Amino acid sequence: MTVTSRRSTTGPKKRGGVVFVIRAVLLGLVVVTTVGAADVLLRPEGAASGGWRADAPGVARRITSADLPAPMATAIGVSPSAIAPRPAAAILKTPPGFSVSAFAKLDHPRQIRTAPNGDIFVAETDAGQISVLRVVPGATTASVNQVFVAGLDRPFGIAFYPAGPNPKWVYVANNNAVVRFAYQAGDLKARGGPETVVAKLADTSGGHSTRDIAFIAEGDAMLVSVGSDTNIADGMPRKSPEDLAAWNAAHAMGAAWGKETDRADLLSFSPQGAPRGVAATGLRNCVSLAINPVRGDPWCVVNERDLMGDDLPPDYATRVKPKAFYGWPWYYIGAHEDPRLKGQRPDLASKVTVPDVLLQSHSAPLGIAFYSAKGGPAAFPAQYRGDAFVALHGSWNRAQRTGYKVVRLKLEHGVPTGTYEDFLTGFVIDDRSVWGRPVGIAVANDGALLVTDDAGDTVWRIAYGAPGGRAK
Repeated sequence: MTVTSRRSTTGPKKRGGVVFVIRAVLLGLVVVTTVGAADVLLRPEGAASGGWRADAPGVARRITSADLPAPMATAIGVSPSAIAPRPAAAILKTPPGFSVSAFAKLDHPRQIRTAPNGDIFVAETDAGQISVLRVVPGATTASVNQVFVAGLDRPFGIAFYPAGPNPKWVYVANNNAVVRFAYQAGDLKARGGPETVVAKLADTSGGHSTRDIAFIAEGDAMLVSVGSDTNIADGMPRKSPEDLAAWNAAHAMGAAWGKETDRADLLSFSPQGAPRGVAATGLRNCVSLAINPVRGDPWCVVNERDLMGDDLPPDYATRVKPKAFYGWPWYYIGAHEDPRLKGQRPDLASKVTVPDVLLQSHSAPLGIAFYSAKGGPAAFPAQYRGDAFVALHGSWNRAQRTGYKVVRLKLEHGVPTGTYEDFLTGFVIDDRSVWGRPVGIAVANDGALLVTDDAGDTVWRIAYGAPGGRAK
């Protein structure tokens, strides 16, 4: 796999009035850095983007479907990270001008969402609870850390409904169901027990266990992501041509069956739980959902399949097109057929939608948020507005460790360019150990970016300027 770069025929462009160009060679990659703009382009010299040692704020990558290596072209690496205490000298790194501070301590925090009134809701999945964090104006740490509801079944997704300043419900995606709790702005405890919205998302609940929720901009449909039960539909029986034709006539294009029925899908329901069908298929594990505030389209961050080599296939972030098929389990990144399922679904080869932003293989994207803050003491510079941030939890099955960072996806007028760049790095200690693993991302009402870290039991706060925000 190679990494392509934007190429300029006119030389480096000025950004912010200060431009310096530095060239260095890192792991066989030529790095061109625009200091002050934190804009770094990587041009390929061999393998795609190397490992964690090449990571640094501003390092940019663009991987395309034409860059993919042959299946099994590299050894299948297995390199799970050991979680270690944070070293005394460890520093989280961002582009110039930003600061990072600990916002709150929680029990393995995962998904994170900001309520309209500014309260922060966090899923503590292992503990089976949702907690609420509240911060007083001008503070950089949470002054309130309250369990909103406990006794849930591996909760992950959180959403507020209806849209606007006064939602009436907090929706929570459990492992195989969706529930909601009556809510008024400012509530720190659930007003009562759960009301079941969707009693059962799929007939099976093993394998990938996170479920996320998002309401499309109009508010008339609830999307729920459901990851696959297995790596590549392991054990799914073959269908005869007649049975396959009957299945295709009754189900969405590319829908899997057996224990993968309604898995690796984006499902659609009314806000009250009435099924609306399958919004998209072939998304192996869409861990997190987000709605692009500029264009109103839903996005997924997807963990692709394992055991095809260090650089295959890429994980990805993508707009989810209505009724699209993204390949799993038979294909990946377009018409690239998985050789382990060779010849099983030739009818789908030309129907696979290629995702928008390909991420380094096995990075494990778990969280996504669009930066929409227009002001606040911690607000980012205007050039960040409209871009997306993605949390990469980090690889376990790649010889060269990758991920363990937050990256910025570049968008233009709400449309992805395909380029992403490192934004927050520094969680990796060495080739064996890490001290943090990013999961969820949310934008706080003061403009700060909040990142959950389930290895360090911490919510991190990233502000532009000093931790309290720059002076106005």
